[in-house]
Amino acid sequence: MPGKAIPKINWLELLSFDKFVHASIFFIEQILLMRALISLQNKTFLRQNYKWLSVLFCVAYGGSLEIMQYYVFSERSGDLLDFIANSTGCVIGLFVFKPLTKRIKYLG
Repeated sequence: MPGKAIPKINWLELLSFDKFVHASIFFIEQILLMRALISLQNKTFLRQNYKWLSVLFCVAYGGSLEIMQYYVFSERSGDLLDFIANSTGCVIGLFVFKPLTKRIKYLG
């Protein structure tokens, strides 16, 4: 592939308000999904592996949304930077969940 054909990515776009919104939505999704998996009554596979399953699901969901916007929907456009922002929100949610559960009793 010639160098001119490689898409240029402006990493400063990751600091835009739109990317903050994407990351925030997926941060909340990550926190809520982890809370839902922890609240399962039995020691199921889902409850025991809630961290990695929730990250896998949230990142896959964000990726599939961007792929559908690119290939399926005519009024939308998929964006790699949106996917990166979605995934970043998921990962931040993973690391912030434990400290949040200590501060907010309902999450723990």
